[in-house]
Amino acid sequence: MAKITVQTHEQVLVYRDGAFESQLEPGRYAVRQARRTRQERIDLRIRQLSVSGQEIFTADGVTVRVTAIARWKVSDARAFVERAEAPEELLHVALQLAVRDAVGRHELDELLRPEGRDAVAAALGAPVQAEATDLGITVLDAAIRDLGVVGELRVALAETAVERQRGRAALERARGEAAALRSMANSAKLLDDHPALATLRLVQAAADSGATVVLTPDGLPSRT
Repeated sequence: MAKITVQTHEQVLVYRDGAFESQLEPGRYAVRQARRTRQERIDLRIRQLSVSGQEIFTADGVTVRVTAIARWKVSDARAFVERAEAPEELLHVALQLAVRDAVGRHELDELLRPEGRDAVAAALGAPVQAEATDLGITVLDAAIRDLGVVGELRVALAETAVERQRGRAALERARGEAAALRSMANSAKLLDDHPALATLRLVQAAADSGATVVLTPDGLPSRT
């Protein structure tokens, strides 16, 4: 007999003579060690799968490069071990096909908006889970991590973004100039309506420059 410890995030499957014998939950056990006995230690923690760099045609015939991710975990240890030789590879293919199908249903303009990506992500979970259930896998969620256009269209979109930013900067400058002109017009009207303020402003300006200001008999300033 040998002692084995099953951690809190694990399950251990024991097979004897090729047949399933027992499933060990977290704890410490004494098990038989024989050539006819095999143990499979399964990690139940959440894992992440990434499908990166897929080039997919959108509904309007534009090629985009997509990276998708999915979070999953083993929910049935026996199915995970017994149903497929490489369950993670099958999960990878299922996510890849689901991404192709979901992206292909949308046009580029939709995919470039956040709500478009959310719609694609919402369409991934069900088909991937349908393929994963028989493998003893639960898919927690799936999402589009990156999406970008390729080739000449990528350059064109970059140029469009630069021109858009230039337009915004020019608009802000125009708004600033218009605000300055309005302020100057308001000040001029105020001085026209109140001549005494104009006189006071001239006196202040002359004083700031270090000149001596003398008021003439008609009340107008004279610089000396």
